[in-house]
Amino acid sequence: MKIAYVLFDGITWLDFIGVYDPLSRLRSQQHLPELSWDLCATAETVRDSFGLSILIDRVRPDLGDYDLVIVPGGLGTRALRHDADFVNWLRTAGPVPLKASVCTGALLLGAAGFLRGIRATTHFGEYANLAEYAGEVTEQTVVDAGRVVTAGAVASSLDLGLHLCRRLAGPAASEQIARSMAYRRE
Repeated sequence: MKIAYVLFDGITWLDFIGVYDPLSRLRSQQHLPELSWDLCATAETVRDSFGLSILIDRVRPDLGDYDLVIVPGGLGTRALRHDADFVNWLRTAGPVPLKASVCTGALLLGAAGFLRGIRATTHFGEYANLAEYAGEVTEQTVVDAGRVVTAGAVASSLDLGLHLCRRLAGPAASEQIARSMAYRRE
């Protein structure tokens, strides 16, 4: 199993880290020891809106080579959803069996055409924009539409990560990972 995290300038780091942490534990706790991932972007370095940067593993890879593509959100999504070059690169994820987003990352999945006719969620302030792309917009924390899973605002990134752990390795693995993180839903 190979994951592509699609990162970009203007990202919200918690959107990424919140889903990355539980998924990385699938490997470290030996639930999926062969799990691997790449940080993917259109440039070698990505910055959030405050200037914190991270180095990227792969620049513009063909996203179709992955089993799971995850798109976090952040202020950068607002402009990127209208950036034809970025959206065309994201469309290379078409054959990927599972795509996921956190917060406004759903706008990017929508701009790439992956939300047509399905239920989805995003940041509560962006429901109207998501309605341009999705079959139905819902206020749920995590919406699993089969080939696409979307999560709401930033704090839902942990919920998405644990949901994906459940899908990939089963409920026992997801519960063990949640315990190891001392994560309790309220």
